[in-house]
Amino acid sequence: MHYEAEVLPGLESFARAELATTFGDALQFHRNQPTDSLRFAYPGSLSNLLLLRTVVAIYRIEHFAVPRPRALLGHQHLQRITGRIDHIRGMHPSGSFLTFRISAAGSESAVFIRIKEAIESHTRMAYNPDDADLFIRIFPAPTEPGWEVLIRISPRPLSARGWRVCDMPGALNATAAAAMVALTEPSEDDVFYNPMCGSGTLMIERALAGPAIRIGGCDISKEALRCAAANLNGAGLAKHIELTKMDATGLDLPTDSVDVVCADLPWGQLAGSDDENLILYPAALAEWARVTRRGGRMVAITHAVRLFESLLDRLEREWQLSAEYRIFQGGLHPRIYAFRRK
Repeated sequence: MHYEAEVLPGLESFARAELATTFGDALQFHRNQPTDSLRFAYPGSLSNLLLLRTVVAIYRIEHFAVPRPRALLGHQHLQRITGRIDHIRGMHPSGSFLTFRISAAGSESAVFIRIKEAIESHTRMAYNPDDADLFIRIFPAPTEPGWEVLIRISPRPLSARGWRVCDMPGALNATAAAAMVALTEPSEDDVFYNPMCGSGTLMIERALAGPAIRIGGCDISKEALRCAAANLNGAGLAKHIELTKMDATGLDLPTDSVDVVCADLPWGQLAGSDDENLILYPAALAEWARVTRRGGRMVAITHAVRLFESLLDRLEREWQLSAEYRIFQGGLHPRIYAFRRK
């Protein structure tokens, strides 16, 4: 039983660490790894894999020792593919999978049209090439002769969290948020604060990572706070997280009162502007240093890399840079920075 974990480029180490920590010796990584994913063997239940937080999606790998995809139309091979689809669908509530799509080179060829028709006939799902619940990838096996059929084990990517009932332009990818939370080194003694909280992704991911003394966040936008409140309700965490309407550059918090500051800074594209960020970034970072205890942590993500790095000399007076990750997300290359308060 072999699987592929799709990961955000740049965050492979977080996914590998989560897989190794969660499953221990029960999971064995493949020696040869493709780009932007992790392959592994795992004998346990597929449902356990659905709980992973730092991977984008999980696919079941079916290898076929055949020279061409036409051979997949053979009865035995088709039966194996549809049987795996039935098993995955059976893990989820009825109606979770109504449509399917296939990604493959030459997916409009006669062979793949026949494969689609066979799956459609067996599953009674409609084929939708643009957006579908069941996602299947078919391509030549990367490390041995034959072809592979990869079937996503969830109707949506795992990064599309079930609690997200409200979205906002530029909302942080939950997989990136989970990696940021991991960088904060979560502790049950934490006072965790998320200025510029937006739709609440970082706060929710922190709460799901484990207990804390306090988790709170603020935003200056009423719309953002309404959206965050809806998502907190969706996650069942409304009673455990504090939301406040407040300017991130003037927090109504005592000096040295926070252990962790975690923030998604506006990138000046879908949120904020380049001119506004010139004023906002230094003011916000100075304020976050004020409220963070000595030895505390700050993790921030931004795509305004040039601006942020122009402030690093100033930050060095109060913060020690401990890690930096360049990731790829939606055609952009934001960076995650982790600091410890001097």
